[in-house]
This record gives sequence, structure tokens and C-alpha cells, in this order.
Amino acid sequence: MIMRISVVDVGSNTVRLAIADARDGAPLPVHTSKRRLRLSEEVDGDRRLGPRAIRRIADAVADACAEAERWGSDEPFVFATAIVRDAPNRDEVLAAVTDGTGVRMRVLPGEVEAELTFLAARRWMGWRAGPLGVLDIGGGSLEVAFGRGRLPDFAVSLPLGARRLTREHLGDAEQPDDASLRALRRHVRHQLRDVAARIRWEGPLTAAATSRTFTQLARLCGAPPGRHGPFVRRELHRADLRCAVSSLAELPVSRRAELPGISAPRAAQSLAGALVGHTAMKLMGIRRLTISPWAIREGILLRRIEGDTEWWTEPAAPRVPGGQRALRVAGRR
Repeated sequence: MIMRISVVDVGSNTVRLAIADARDGAPLPVHTSKRRLRLSEEVDGDRRLGPRAIRRIADAVADACAEAERWGSDEPFVFATAIVRDAPNRDEVLAAVTDGTGVRMRVLPGEVEAELTFLAARRWMGWRAGPLGVLDIGGGSLEVAFGRGRLPDFAVSLPLGARRLTREHLGDAEQPDDASLRALRRHVRHQLRDVAARIRWEGPLTAAATSRTFTQLARLCGAPPGRHGPFVRRELHRADLRCAVSSLAELPVSRRAELPGISAPRAAQSLAGALVGHTAMKLMGIRRLTISPWAIREGILLRRIEGDTEWWTEPAAPRVPGGQRALRVAGRR
């Protein structure tokens, strides 16, 4: 019997629904959709989400869950990434979604996001990839993982998301000056120093990248467009990305969407994303990244297919500073 499962991903720009049939141990895609929210525009200086943003999240989650039901899926696993996880009023957001929709939205620690993304990339790349390093640039964080097996031996999350760095270091400038870019690169290098040293020491045979940011950067650097399908090999070379950083820096935000692969909603944060990607590759000694179309959503679907329902738990206590509930990962192997 084929089981139809789904996941709803609340990110900084969109709410995405992915529906798949569980067959032969793999999630076979059936339907996807997205609702554009641009929550990054709704965050104040303290990263707090306002009432309007909370209402929009609840409405989008309700719509996505209703759509999943129409497609015959079971109840989706609904989760939010760093845009909600790092908000000081995170508990308020989660409660509002539950009260308004009857659906429980979860937040996962960044390290768990890295583990799930690694699991998905490993399944996509296969065992022939050997020791595998995985990078994922989101709106609020950068996830890095390395492992020789099914799950990573090493997984971290760093506050180096493209949206976050744009807001904190580049501001609203149409075209950041050289001093701002140098300061941003120094900040990224400092944050990456220890993690990059670990990746260099591990020496992955294959390095993979996931996320919309890396997909767009690969397209900018000459990779085949998405319409060619997921099975076309897509790569991102460090030398090409270095040139892309220069090209993006020379253009005002209003013109970056004219470049291949750069979408208008992500044009403002594309430069920071490119700079993080290039700096990470350089410090880690990575010359080429293979783009994996499977990422955290597929990682969650794989966990569900495997029947691992206790891969995470959310205890009632203890509470961490700021009123945020601590999460404990279960079933890690």
C-alpha cells in the first residue's frame, strides 16, 4: 500500500508544501506549491514577528494543510526555520498558529536541520559519494554537515543566513560600498573559522550544496535551469562563484534580477548569499559543489517513511532564556 505524506516548510520568503508518495523507501513527488510571504520584510530590529506577519503565517499554514488534504495526504509535518526559531516571540507565533488552525507548527534546532539535510543529500548522492560534506544557506542560518554514513558525524548551524547578513551588515543600500563588503567578509570568515578547519581536516570526497540560494547561484554560474529536471547534474565551481560575487556587487539591487537564476524576491540577499558561499568554499578547501535537489523537506519525509516517529521530542521543560522551549533530539544514531 502506498502512503501519501506531506510537509509544510515555513521559511523567510515562502511557505512551501511538498506532497509525496512513500514507495520503495523513497518520497516520490506528487505535488508542490508555495505561498509567498516575504516574512523577512515583516521583522523588526529585534527579529520579532509582528501581528500581521503572524496572521499571514497562520493563514498560509491553514491553506497548505487544506491543500494537502485535498490531495489525499495525511496531516503534514509543519515546521518553521530560522525566521521563527530566532524570533524573541517564537512561542507567541507557535501558539497563534495552533489556535488559528488547529495545526501544530514545530521549530527544529539548526543542528537538526543540518542532520535532516545531510540525510536527504546522502540519499540523493548515494554511497558512491563517499565521505560527504553538505552546505545549506538559508535566510537566517548556514548549516554545515559532514559524515561517512547515513547520518552526519558532525553538524552545525551558524548565524550566516543570506537574509540575516543583508539586514545586519548591508542594510537597505542599493549598492553596498567596498568597506561594507570587506567588513561582511571578515565577519563571515570569523564565524566560519572553526567549522572550516574541521571540514578541511575531515577532507570530504564529495561536497554538496542544497537550498534555493545555492540553486540560484549555480544557475547564475552556468548550471542548467530548473526546467531541465532534477536529474541533470548541476555544479557550482568556486572560481565561477568568485566572479559572481563581483558581478552582484557591481549591480544595484534593482538590477540583479536581470541576471540568470536571480529571482526578484531574493535579489537583495543574493550578494550576501554568494559571499557566504564563496568564503565557505575557500576556507574549507572546496573547489566544486554538486547541487542536491533534496534538502530538509525530503529529509523529514525520509524520516517519516522510515517509521522513525521519535527522531525528535519537545519536552515541556526546561525553558531556555527568552521563554523559548528547549528541544531534545531523540533517536540520533
